[in-house]
Amino acid sequence: MSHTTRRRFLKQSMAMGALAAAARPLDLALAGEPAAAGGGKMKLGLVTYLWGQDWDLPTLIANCEKTRILGVELRVDHKHGVKLGMSADDRKAVRKRFADSPCTFVGMGTNECYDSPDPARLAKSIETTKAWLQLSADCGGSGVKVKPNSFHKGVDREKTIEQIGKSLDGLGKAAAGLGQQIRLEVHGSCCELPTIKAIMDVAKHPAVTVCWNCNGQDLIGDGLAANFAMVKGRFGDTCHVRELNVGKYPYQQLISLLVKARYAGWVLLECRTRQADRIAAMIEQREVFEKMIAKAHK
Repeated sequence: MSHTTRRRFLKQSMAMGALAAAARPLDLALAGEPAAAGGGKMKLGLVTYLWGQDWDLPTLIANCEKTRILGVELRVDHKHGVKLGMSADDRKAVRKRFADSPCTFVGMGTNECYDSPDPARLAKSIETTKAWLQLSADCGGSGVKVKPNSFHKGVDREKTIEQIGKSLDGLGKAAAGLGQQIRLEVHGSCCELPTIKAIMDVAKHPAVTVCWNCNGQDLIGDGLAANFAMVKGRFGDTCHVRELNVGKYPYQQLISLLVKARYAGWVLLECRTRQADRIAAMIEQREVFEKMIAKAHK
């Protein structure tokens, strides 16, 4: 067996194992319990917003290899071109491109949400989410990021929470059948953590998970640690961060909480600053991340 073939075989075997894990009932990793002795198994990846939005797929993968940021969530409508309507052959080609590289396709980042009081709009979003789940599965990903998303004038908050939760619960069943996760980004006017917890209390299916999003609202009430504890038992394989060395968000505290929880998923850079040299900026973020991990273990 050649080196390239062996590498492809090993990566595909690992991917299949991850898909099988996603389809199982809530296990230790999804429950925020020890996924591996000692913790610190989390990995740094990239969301294509904004630093990767204008890179085609070969360039995106090559730049991830250069920077050793070896996982990517593909946000929809970006130049990478992984989108609904792709043919079966095109989907196989995407899967093969990732399998032939050290870079992992983490999944799709969508804007699908389930808050609309319009039943037709809600039904369309649910059906479109199922199509994204199929695309992710076909291309070798492990999940789809979605949003809750907002409260509406004249609609009872509890009714909206229940609607979002029930929609997600049904999608969890569809996701599990494809070996995928639904990753609920902590987003919109629903982003306060008590609200996210209330939604997740309705969406009980284990394939429905929380994607932490590093919002200012994470710090209100009893603070970051308390809000983190509120939902950590439902964390999935992704967590979004902005630049780790920009702004006032307590990223070192977050990384320490993740290490303590033995989080073994992807910490994905969703960077929003404009950079003249994005490669250098990605390398800098990886180095900051590694230092934060080391400090969290002291």
